[in-house]
Amino acid sequence: MRLPHAQVAILEAADANEARRIEAVAAEADLKPETATGAAFALEAEGLVTLSEETVESAELTEEGRQYLDEELPELRFYRAAIEAGADDSPAQMGQVIGEAGLDGEAVDIALSNFARKGYGHIDSGEVTADSDADPDADPEAAALAALDAGNAADSDVLDRLEQRNLIERTETTVRSLRLTDDGVTALMEGVAVAETVGQVTPELLTAGEWRDVEFAEYNVEADAEDVRTGKKHVLRQQAENVTDVLVGMGFQEMQGPTVDADFWINDCLFMPQDHPARNHWDRFALSRPSQIDELPEDLVERVEAAHREGVGPDGEGYHSPWDLDFAKALALRGHTTSMTARHLSGEAMGDLEPPQRFFSIEKAYRNDTLDATHLLEFFQIEGWVMAEDLSVRDLMGTFEEFYAQFGITDLQFKPHYNPYTEPSFELFGRHPETGELIEIGNSGIFRPEMLDPLGVDCDVMAWGLALERLLMLVTGAEDIRDVHGTLVDLDFLRNEEVLY
Repeated sequence: MRLPHAQVAILEAADANEARRIEAVAAEADLKPETATGAAFALEAEGLVTLSEETVESAELTEEGRQYLDEELPELRFYRAAIEAGADDSPAQMGQVIGEAGLDGEAVDIALSNFARKGYGHIDSGEVTADSDADPDADPEAAALAALDAGNAADSDVLDRLEQRNLIERTETTVRSLRLTDDGVTALMEGVAVAETVGQVTPELLTAGEWRDVEFAEYNVEADAEDVRTGKKHVLRQQAENVTDVLVGMGFQEMQGPTVDADFWINDCLFMPQDHPARNHWDRFALSRPSQIDELPEDLVERVEAAHREGVGPDGEGYHSPWDLDFAKALALRGHTTSMTARHLSGEAMGDLEPPQRFFSIEKAYRNDTLDATHLLEFFQIEGWVMAEDLSVRDLMGTFEEFYAQFGITDLQFKPHYNPYTEPSFELFGRHPETGELIEIGNSGIFRPEMLDPLGVDCDVMAWGLALERLLMLVTGAEDIRDVHGTLVDLDFLRNEEVLY
C-alpha cells in the first residue's frame, strides 16, 4: 500500500491498544497538528484508524487572579490582619484592620464581602470579629489558584466561584484521539510505502509536463482548518456607518461637539429647570477637575436665564424656580447629545444658520441608569434635527418612517410624551423580531419657543434622539444590549454577526 508521507507517519505513530491524542501523535511524527488531523481524517476514510472526540475544559488565571496568587486573596490578608489586631479575642476597628492588611480601592470591598462569606469572622457596626478556628492556609479558592498555576485540576464548584470573581477564564476545546483498526494493523504488517505526492500544481510542473505523471494528494474538505481570528469592525460601528450612509443620503450633514460640556449647553439651553430630578447628582456624571467651564456667552446666558425665570412671549410663565450661574457652568459628561444641537442652533458651533438645515450626529451619551437588557451607563445616541418653516408632527413621523424603512423596520408605533424642550413630543417604539415585544427606540418632538427664542431661532425645528444599540437589536435580533458592548460582551456574536441594510 502506498500512502502520502503524513498518513504513513500517523499510521506508524498510532497505537492499536489505546487511543492517542492527535497532538501527541503529531509530535512523535514531527508533523503540524493541522497536518496530522487532515491525515487522520484521510486514514479514517480508508478504515485504517478510528477517531474519537471529547470536549476538554481548561482554566487559566486572569491578570487579577495571578496578582492574588502572588499577593494572597484580599480576604485572607484581611483575616491575618484581624488576627494580628487581636480580633479573635475582642472586636477590632475595621479601619485599623484594613490599614494593617494594606488594602485599598476595590480590594477593600472584595475582602469584606468574602471575609464573611467564607466564615472567617463577622463585621458589625464597623467592628471586626475573627474566628480563631478558621484556617486561611486551607482556603479552597487560594488552593485552586495555586493548582491551576501548577497545571493541576481543581474542584468544579470552586472554579465556578473563581470565574464569578473574574480570577480565571475557562475555555472549552475539542480534543481528537485516534486508534489503529485491525485493517490498519494489517496494512502496517504487510508494509506501507510512502507515495510521492504533489500538493499543488506549479508552473514548473506545467512547463515540463510532469503533472501528467505525478500523484496528487487528496484534498479532504472535512479536515479542520486552522482557526485564524482576524480583527474585524465592531458590529455597533458597522451599524453606525450604515446610519451615517442613510442620513447623508437623506440630505443631512454630520455635527460634532464636546463629550464633556457645561450644564448650560446640556440642560439649561434645553429649557430644563435646574431643580429637575434628572439634573441631580444621582443621574449625572459631574467632573471635579475641572469642575466648571471657563466662559459662556454672556448675552445668551441672560436670554436663557430669562426664559427659565419668566418664560417667552406674552403668555410665557417660566419655571419661577432657582437658577444659578455656577450650576450652569458646572461640567459633566453629556446625558444626551442634544447639547451639540444647542451649540449649533445658537451659532456657537458654526456661526448663524439659515433655514433650511439638516444635521445629525452619532455620539456617546452617559447616564446613571440601572443596568439591564436595554440600558447601559453609556450608549450611542443618533441625534438629528431639521430647521425649516412650517414643520409639523406629520413631517417628523414621515422622516422616521423613511429612515427606519432603510433597515427593514416598518412597524413603528408612536406614543405621546412630555419633554421640557419639545411640544408636541412623542416616543418611538419598534417590535423586536425575536421576542415580539415593543421596545422604546427613541424620543422626539418640535422644539418649544422657550428653547428656540433664547437661541435666536425664529423658525420651526423638529428633533430626535434615537438609540443606536436598540436599532441594532431590531436589525440583528440581539436580545440583550450587554451582549454588544460592556463587560459581559458576547464574543461569538461580535465575531460572527454582520449588520446589513
